[in-house]
Amino acid sequence: MRKICLVTGTRAEYGLLYWLMKEILADDELQLQIIATGMHLSPEFGLTYKTIEEDGFTIDAKVEMLLSSDTAVGIAKSIGLGVIGFADALEQLRPDIMIVLGDRYEILAAAQAALVARISVAHIHGGETTEGAIDESIRHAITKMSQLHFVAAEPYLTRVIQLGEHPDTVFNVGALGIENIKRLQLLDKSQLEQSINFELSTTCFLVTYHPATLGAVVPATAMQALLDALDHFPEAKIIFTKPNSDSDGRILGQMIDEYAQHNKGRATVFTSMGQVRYLSALKFVDAVIGNSSSGIIEAPACHTPTVNIGDRQSGRLKADSIIDCLETTESIVTAINKALSPSFRDRVKQDVSLYGYGESAIRIKDYLKQAKLKTTKRFYDL
Repeated sequence: MRKICLVTGTRAEYGLLYWLMKEILADDELQLQIIATGMHLSPEFGLTYKTIEEDGFTIDAKVEMLLSSDTAVGIAKSIGLGVIGFADALEQLRPDIMIVLGDRYEILAAAQAALVARISVAHIHGGETTEGAIDESIRHAITKMSQLHFVAAEPYLTRVIQLGEHPDTVFNVGALGIENIKRLQLLDKSQLEQSINFELSTTCFLVTYHPATLGAVVPATAMQALLDALDHFPEAKIIFTKPNSDSDGRILGQMIDEYAQHNKGRATVFTSMGQVRYLSALKFVDAVIGNSSSGIIEAPACHTPTVNIGDRQSGRLKADSIIDCLETTESIVTAINKALSPSFRDRVKQDVSLYGYGESAIRIKDYLKQAKLKTTKRFYDL
């Protein structure tokens, strides 16, 4: 049996990988291995490795790497700890292929360890650009350490090839997030309200703002601009999901908590909503606000407007339902008003997905079964 080792470090990433994990687990020719790391193992972020186990999966190794610091120094040290931990885990598990998704520093640590251990790496969501975050450089670095590439759209396939990867190793499979929308049994409005213990109103926002690690605006300043903008819509109910463990993430989390304390009954905060509740909320809110990739990929597929703040997602393919704005209160208020306008909402209903139509997991699994494994590769010149 071919051993497929999947690495997951965040709640959102696990949600995207869920159906691929199910497909691998159900295939008699494949053996699924799981390494949990990063925020999954942190009490501060909800110990979400328990969700993986509750879903029926077995975690084969846990790599502790997250320091209780969100400074640049703390994160750099966390990467170093991660490389050490992944070296031990991969020596123990000896997989044929390691699967990684995206562009976070936990995944960079895993890819470095696999490169030295001569383990083939399959990278999901390569070729994308996010100009306002260090994720941009991390993503392309992981591409160069990987042998198989599963991208979410045709322009990303072209970019991975432009980075020197052979076309025979690059596959456009669409985005796994679209598959979640198609395959998960989502909640209706009353079920969602009961599940999150929060009553939705006529106007409701879903807010996720992560630190823009290469942004020109200090993250706390940008967050304050966002919170001030939300005050312009006192009738709106607000569902916050907290930022990841990036630089200054804890500061932003504290600001969200304080805002919710001063707006009891109007705002609620989640460290982790889980995929079912989060995607269900996407269906019923009037706008997704912040700078999360879910506003770029999943929200348009749910025909929900997105107010995309700042440069964190600059460079990604964007549907017409996405309104870009600056990290200022005035710009955010203008964008929210546009998102709430009847004419814009009517236009959003006509949006089509730019990231595939929900058949990614089985396609990736089939490619993994057929792939010829080798860790050496030649740079592909255009």
